[in-house]
This record gives sequence, C-alpha cells and structure tokens, in this order.
Amino acid sequence: MELADTLRPDGDPKGGVLAHLERLETRMHRSRKKLEEPQTVQAEESALVTEIQKLRRLRDKLRAEVKRRQAGVKASTANVEPDQTWEITEQEVLERKWENLKAILQAYRFTGLSGKLTSRGVCVCISTAFEGNLLDSYFMDLIVQKPLRIHRHSVPVFIPLEELSAKYLETNIQHFLFTLCEYLNAYSGRKYQADRLQSDFAAFLAGPLQRNSLCNLLSFTYKVEPRGQSFPLCARLLYKDLTRTLPTDVTVTYQGMDALSTSWEEQRASQENLFRTKPLHHVFTSFARKGEMLDMSLVS
Repeated sequence: MELADTLRPDGDPKGGVLAHLERLETRMHRSRKKLEEPQTVQAEESALVTEIQKLRRLRDKLRAEVKRRQAGVKASTANVEPDQTWEITEQEVLERKWENLKAILQAYRFTGLSGKLTSRGVCVCISTAFEGNLLDSYFMDLIVQKPLRIHRHSVPVFIPLEELSAKYLETNIQHFLFTLCEYLNAYSGRKYQADRLQSDFAAFLAGPLQRNSLCNLLSFTYKVEPRGQSFPLCARLLYKDLTRTLPTDVTVTYQGMDALSTSWEEQRASQENLFRTKPLHHVFTSFARKGEMLDMSLVS
C-alpha cells in the first residue's frame, strides 16, 4: 500500500485506518467467543495482532506525513504578501457577516424580524405588535462592509438607534437587532395603550391625555364612574425602562383633596397598583365593568 495513495486532500487516511483497526479488534474479540478450538483461536489472534501492528505502523507514517504537509502549508502562507493576506481576511469577514445576517433573518422570520438581500447588504423589516395586534413596521438598510453601517432607516428619532449601533452593530449584530426590536415593540405597545384610552374610554377622562413623543410619560385626569359623582383622580405614569410596556413609576392623587379617609386611600393605592401591573386599556375596561355591575344592581 503506497503512502501517497492513502492520503486524502485534507490529510485524512483513505479507507479509514483507525476505523479498520477498530474493526479488526472487534473481530479479534468475537473470534474468542465463536471459535471453540484453542489452537484455532490462537492462530486467528496472532494473525490479527500482526495485521494490527502493521496498520499501526502505517498510521504513524500517515500522521507524520500530515504534519509534514501542514508545515509546508504554513511555510507557503508565510511567504504571501501582508496586503494580500489582509485582503483575504477582510473578504472572509464580510462573507461571514452576510451569512450571519441571512441566518438571523431566516431563523427569526416569525418573530417580527424579516428582511431581504440587496446589492450592498440587507434591508431589515421590524414589524411590531402588542397583544396579538399588528402595529407599525420599521425599515433599516444595512450595508455589509467594514465597518458594518446603517445606510437609511425609518426608526423614530427618539429611539436610541445611534447608541445601540455604536455598542452592538459591529460586534454582535444579533443582539443589536433584538434590542432594537425590544425598543420598537415597547414604544408601539405604549402608544397603542394611549390611543385605546383616548378612543375607547374618553367618557372616563376629565380632560385631555397628555403624552410625550416616546409615550413613556402619560398624565391624565379621570373618574372611575363616568356618570357618577366620584371625585376626579389625577394619574401620572412614567416608563423609565424604554423596553417595557408597563410603567415603572405610578402616582395617583385625588384632585383638590389633601387629607383622605382610609377607604379613599385604599382605593387610590389599589388603582396605582392596577396601572402598574396591567395595560392601560385593561384598567379602564375593569372600571367600565364595575360601572355596568353598579347599573344592573340599581335597576334590579
């Protein structure tokens, strides 16, 4: 068996020397069980041992040949011009970025993150949703080069896109996209809640809903019973974490009242907790249901 004929292009033995060794050892083990005559067993084992030793010597030669060829490859690489090596490395990095982007978009196409390849990179689409309701979509053109950069986008100016891209775009594109999705979904969710309050529960409001462009600060005056004689309450909802759809700080006060009775204070604290733990329109839905139950009890 010629040494050159037993090497693959990648340096592995053709025909599997190690696998062949394992098969021979297995045969030797089985022969002890199957052959009944001791002399036959001894002869069979002796032949197998001889063959194994022969193959082991061949294996050692093959390993030495692989090492010799690897050393030759390293020596030839060392003679390549530095600029040429740099160009090859840069090309490989860009190709990996392409493949990474395609893999991310393919794997997470059902989570609101999608995109298509362009001549210079990829156009990413981030579709937002809240409670199963499809909301706004935002687009971003990424140019795959070194460094990776954003060509144009429709992300609102109050989303910290520049800060996120500076931290993660070049080093961790997957984390960058997912974090951006969190910001956009949370913004759309807060905006959706505020819109629902104005459109569906205007009867509960004693004045206009005030909100900033990021919808992370809401203030409004409301009544728990829109047709009743309850005192108006003032609510202030602050969302310090811009990746959340529930407020971090909630303040509810009775308008024009400083000292409160125990029952009024308990009601105020209970409503603060509702605003802190439930979406805005869910809170007012519960108010509306309580009003309907009160009307039913009066009728009956």
